[in-house]
Amino acid sequence: MGSGRERNEMLKFQPIFKSPVWGGNRIAAYKGIEVDVPCLGESWELSGLEGDESIVAEGPDSGMTLRELLRREQDQLVGKANWKRFGELFPLLVKFIDARCDLSIQVHPNDRLARERHACSGKSEMWYVVHADEEARLRVGFNRSVSPEEYEQAVEEHRMENLMSEYSITPGDLFYLPAGRIHTIGAGSMLVEIQQPSNITYRIYDYGRPGVDGKPRELHTELAREAIDFSYLPDYRIRYDHQFDRAIPLVSCDHFTTTLFDLTRTQILDLDWLDSFVVVVCTAGVGQLVNDKGEAVTIRQGETVLVPASVKCLHMQPQGEQLKLLAAWIEG
Repeated sequence: MGSGRERNEMLKFQPIFKSPVWGGNRIAAYKGIEVDVPCLGESWELSGLEGDESIVAEGPDSGMTLRELLRREQDQLVGKANWKRFGELFPLLVKFIDARCDLSIQVHPNDRLARERHACSGKSEMWYVVHADEEARLRVGFNRSVSPEEYEQAVEEHRMENLMSEYSITPGDLFYLPAGRIHTIGAGSMLVEIQQPSNITYRIYDYGRPGVDGKPRELHTELAREAIDFSYLPDYRIRYDHQFDRAIPLVSCDHFTTTLFDLTRTQILDLDWLDSFVVVVCTAGVGQLVNDKGEAVTIRQGETVLVPASVKCLHMQPQGEQLKLLAAWIEG
């Protein structure tokens, strides 16, 4: 059952800022805001995780948490299948990430392992690059077939980097990281991360650096061994055909579907067939989102809008030369 009324209002939320030891200094300027947060490495745009719940930023529901809103709106907000499947946990976590230094080499558990160990979902994710310094790199997956024994030896000898595929990056590059795939974000990289709602990370190697408390950060090499997918792919990038003013499919998996829109004119997104919310992330430009009731919300670079499942049609209107949007939803 839903809330008994039609939910049409599109929602913005207060970003949740994180200051990891590797955090950078680009997010505030990118979002066009001023914040006094040192080492601002992550801006959590939309989160239902306990202790890190997004709060509605404006409108009649200002101050409500995402979970409170979901409890009230139910399937009107997320769709019937998602409400049945996920209940009061919002089923995506969306972030901007800015790395001044390399992140740890890490891996995330799949759903089965995460439920057994942590009573939560696993963590599959995707990266969409929005900025890259000239020397910026991402490391994703193994660069050859590797056995668990070779992994253990590489960990012991602090040479995990030598086993990983490395990519120089430019804005628009795309990577899908299913749970179990080792990875690290390199210095000078800024990206959008769309993922399952989980914060479980197993650090494998962290360059021997101290955390914010001055002590070496905890490693999880044994937990990681069981979580790692040791399969090898010749290329871990996701290739897509970029075109203006059309829907560009990016990633489609059990956990989310993502589409890119690079717009110079108004695009109409038909949602009548979709039993899901839509998260819209603006990576460049400024424009308006207008729902089927004629209600509009402005969206600009660095902002994220939650479109309820009850909205059946969305007009995406650039204000200026270009509007670039990522849209994410979950198909039942």
